[in-house]
Amino acid sequence: QVQLVESGGGLVQPGGSLRLSCTTSVSIEGINSMAWYRQGPGKQRELVARITSGGSTNYTDFVKGRFTISRDNAKNTVYLQMNSLRPEDTAVYYCNVVFGPIFTTYWGQGTRVTVSS
Repeated sequence: QVQLVESGGGLVQPGGSLRLSCTTSVSIEGINSMAWYRQGPGKQRELVARITSGGSTNYTDFVKGRFTISRDNAKNTVYLQMNSLRPEDTAVYYCNVVFGPIFTTYWGQGTRVTVSS
């Protein structure tokens, strides 16, 4: 079982920045991929960004150039740096991990991001 602990959400004004963190209970070197998803009010959960075990990253179009996903293997932590935030980025952000030989998926509890003036 993989435990995920997220932090870093909060209230920020449009144009501001936040950094989300997700710390795992296992070494991220053994993880197949880590990702951030989000679910806005009345919307379905959607992929924001993903980083693979090899370090490759991909982003959904609406965050390209504004968000950056990265990881710190020593801290077993993946980050999502969010810049130039917009009201439409308001959502609960979830950490997602795919781990193990049968690619089991785990989810964090979510951290709320509100972008508002």
